[in-house]
Order: sequence, then structure tokens, then C-alpha cells
Amino acid sequence: MIPNILAIAGSDPSGGAGIQADLKAISANGGYGMAVITALTAQNTQGVQAVSLVDPDMVRAQIAALREDVRIDAIKIGMLGSAPIAQAVADAIAGLEVPVVLDPVMVAKGGARLLPADAVDALSALLLPLASVLTPNLPEAADLLGAEVATTRTEMERQADRLLARGPAAVLLKGGHLRGDESPDLLRTASITHWLGGKRCATRNTHGTGCTLSSALAAELGRGASLPEAATKTKAYVQGAISHSGHLSVGTGHGPVHHFFSQARG
Repeated sequence: MIPNILAIAGSDPSGGAGIQADLKAISANGGYGMAVITALTAQNTQGVQAVSLVDPDMVRAQIAALREDVRIDAIKIGMLGSAPIAQAVADAIAGLEVPVVLDPVMVAKGGARLLPADAVDALSALLLPLASVLTPNLPEAADLLGAEVATTRTEMERQADRLLARGPAAVLLKGGHLRGDESPDLLRTASITHWLGGKRCATRNTHGTGCTLSSALAAELGRGASLPEAATKTKAYVQGAISHSGHLSVGTGHGPVHHFFSQARG
């Protein structure tokens, strides 16, 4: 059975990140993607020019409409934009016993802040305890913890443990901001410490990698994969999407990854 995966996130008109990347990643990994929009953005590969948040009641209504009619097998949560939207999402998904992948989108690749500082506490209090897997990059983890950005694997393990104490069942801490030729990710639970290795790919085409990873992970979990298996397959998928990104020609800044590289012709 094809799993139904619900992505809750903002829209990226360039198609590289946000809900557009979510739907591509879900489809590429065998899921049926559904979308609840939390924000409209004006952005391209150069950065974000404007953001318009959706009314929290409308966010709540979108989720309620799906729950009335469609089986939901997993949820990915991305950009929320405000504390009231975080509250609306937490209220609307309450009682759904499905995997929830939370990607704490805070700052866009170009540097624009997408989650105000006063909304970070709401995300931490309301949604971290509902998350099956939290998938921050190193700056996002530091932001959540009020700490310095981790620069070593040892620091990554310590910060992952501190995040686990906030309530998520698992943390997949992405190490792409570490220096060096490797780009290791850490999967940490109360009983698992699993490092996912990977060579760094020399490219500027990394727009939407966090959205892509979290959505692909939700698709794998929605299909019933175990967490270590899902994380391993997702890491390989994202590496493939990045390494094949040069086949695309989209914009002049941080270009998107190639979500459908395995199905591409020519």
C-alpha cells in the first residue's frame, strides 16, 4: 500500500525547498504527498524577499479537512513561522498515532529568519514532545538549545542528548556544517547511537536539503521502515539528489537538489 504522507510547511515558488520540495521527495520515495500550507514566500535561489503567514485557523482547518477524509500514515512538519501556527498544528494533529518528523526550519539558506525568536519556545514546548524524529542542522540545534554551534562529533552527541531531553523520541542531527571532507549525521535515541557517514559534495546546489531529508524520512517511516533503516536510506537518497544536482539549471544562487535523479532520462 502506498503511504499517505502529510507535509506541513511553507511554499517556495522556486520549487527547491518548502512544500514543493516536500512533495517531490515524498513522491520520489514512494509516498503519496499531501500539503498543508503555513506560509507563502517570495523567494528564489538568491534568498527570501517576503513572507506572508497563513492564518492559524486556516492551517487548523486544512489539517482537519484531511483528517475527516484521508488516512494519514506519517507527518512531516517544516516551516511554521509563528507561535500561533505552532499551536494550531499541535492542536490539529493531536491524537494521530503516526510518525511525526519535525524539521525545525528557522533560517533560510540565504540568511533570512523564518521563525522569530519568540516562536522558538512555542515550537520547543508544543511540538518537540510530539516528534518521532527531530531533524535539525547544527545551527538549528544550537538555536533550540541557546548554545554555540557544535564543531565536533563529541559536541554533536552532547547536543543531541540535550535535545532528546526536550521530548522527541529520536534526533537526527545533521552534520553538514562541520568542517572537512565528511558530512556525518548522527541518529540518537535513548538506546541508539548511529553515525551516518557521507562524503561532502562540492556544490552550491543545497537549497532545500533539510526539507528534502525530512520528507523522505517521513515517507520511509510511513512505509513501515525501522528508524535506522529509514535514516540510512534517506541519507543515501539525499546524497544522490545533491550529487546529481548539476544536471539542473535553476537560478544563479543556491540551486535545488535533483529530487528525481533516479528516474531522470538522458
